[in-house]
Amino acid sequence: MSPLLAMFVAERLVKLSGVDLAIIAFYFLLVLVIGFYLKKFANTGEDFFLAGREMTAWVAGLAFVSANLGSLELLGWAGSAYQYGIMAAHWYWVGAIPAMVFLGLVMMPFYYISKTHSVPGYLKLRYGTEAAGLSAITFAVMTILMSGVNMYAMAVVMKVVLGWDINFSIWVSSLTVGVYVAAGGLFSAIFNEVLQFFLIWFGALLIPILGLIETHGWAGMVARIQQNFPGQDFTHMWAPMGSFANNPMGINWIGIVFGLGAVQSMGYWTTDFLVVQRVLSARDIRSAKLAPIIGSFFKMAVPLIVILPGLLGLAVLPMHLVPASDLQAGQHSYNEVLPLMLARYCGPGLLGLGITALVAGFMAGMAGNVSAFATVWTYDIYRPYLNKTAPDKHYVSMGRWCTIIGLIISIGTAYLVMGFASIMDYVQALFGFFIAPLFGTVLLGMLWKRVTRWAGFLGLLAGTLSSLTMFLLMHKIDPDKWVPIFARSPLAKGLAQDMYQSLWACVTCVVVTVLVTLVTKPKPDQELVGLVYSLTPIAHEEHASIFHKPAFWGAVAMVLFVVLQIIFW
Repeated sequence: MSPLLAMFVAERLVKLSGVDLAIIAFYFLLVLVIGFYLKKFANTGEDFFLAGREMTAWVAGLAFVSANLGSLELLGWAGSAYQYGIMAAHWYWVGAIPAMVFLGLVMMPFYYISKTHSVPGYLKLRYGTEAAGLSAITFAVMTILMSGVNMYAMAVVMKVVLGWDINFSIWVSSLTVGVYVAAGGLFSAIFNEVLQFFLIWFGALLIPILGLIETHGWAGMVARIQQNFPGQDFTHMWAPMGSFANNPMGINWIGIVFGLGAVQSMGYWTTDFLVVQRVLSARDIRSAKLAPIIGSFFKMAVPLIVILPGLLGLAVLPMHLVPASDLQAGQHSYNEVLPLMLARYCGPGLLGLGITALVAGFMAGMAGNVSAFATVWTYDIYRPYLNKTAPDKHYVSMGRWCTIIGLIISIGTAYLVMGFASIMDYVQALFGFFIAPLFGTVLLGMLWKRVTRWAGFLGLLAGTLSSLTMFLLMHKIDPDKWVPIFARSPLAKGLAQDMYQSLWACVTCVVVTVLVTLVTKPKPDQELVGLVYSLTPIAHEEHASIFHKPAFWGAVAMVLFVVLQIIFW
């Protein structure tokens, strides 16, 4: 093989048949056709950035979940399940269901009534340009970093299964996403996300089904894991969390309940515009409230296709995987468990379907990040601070151009992930920087009319800087000296550290916000109508039957959530 050709080819585990290649090629062609077809429906800013606000509750709900079900989720959480066991499922249940119900019933009325294009847009109305500008900048940085993670995740699939060089696959995949999102905006992203949702499920279900057949069911899988990793409990969610030393994550229940459940998950699902943007596309306020609750039912089932493959990897893979930061020649990292399982179980045809599912996941994650970046940059940075008087068509054009520019920048950020043990260790650290303090700012602003303009800005700034400081102290200085201060245990590993970091960042934000509020002057009540709960008339569904009320289905979702905790205790 020539040196030039070797640049684009790495070690491969399987060989694709003609059927496999045809399935993959058809999918790439299909998403491009959809993107260009929907371009004619994305002529105004409302169409391009919010899909014209015409989505039904079911479509918006599916897009809401699908935007969070990208290759990042498929590869990252499968890898985390191999690394930490079934405790990774906390990020799907404790870390999602209560927050999704809370978003639907409490926070969506404010977002929808104010007709904001983004969370920074709400902060501008509630606090002013200072807090809005800070949140817009931090969110734009986060979406670029997250886009890089999605690129890296898909490149891992190409490397392990197809034998493509990681650099080559990053460029090919990212440019495809850039073309169809730049063409159709959020319209294109949402329609492709709904399509990708079903492709991901049909393709990704192959691994858990075939894996459970090989291990003779759940009990057989548990027995194999205990045999391969004696002395470690990978198959219980709550029982091992009475002590830091009894579980592979090095965490106790306080970190999960408060760091994950009360702060990071609430912050992500209610203030991350990547997911909130999908719900804002709903056609009326009832649909907007119902969409995240519909999404919560689908979310409960997602561990079947992302957590279970990682657990099966612990049971059936002949090699032990290692952290990506310690990877050496001939080894495989935690991030590669899903493609390794795909190569183990899928033959011709099935392999093409499985690869297409991963490509669909990559497309969904990348599309969500770049469309959210385009919206925040255009509406919350470019228009208010750089060009206030341009016509609407100019902003649509700017949205398309910054989509491509953002993709190019995020290619460089893809390489940052390689310094972390796993993809999810990296991603949750980012959420601790940008999402956890933002949640405190948004929630206080919605629920407490006394909070002032400068309190919102200084609280958000303090929370963000404290999170960055804690991260640097935990990772750059002797962990035995610093982790007991911030994470309360020297045994805390990546995800555990991120949870405590998020908790303290949110607490810092809230404390600073309250203190500054007490010494500054609040806005008059008339300026806060539609922005604060106590001053906003909220529409209720008095004349709807109980089965059409979002509150009823929110209660059903919470009951199922509790049942799942008991089953997998």
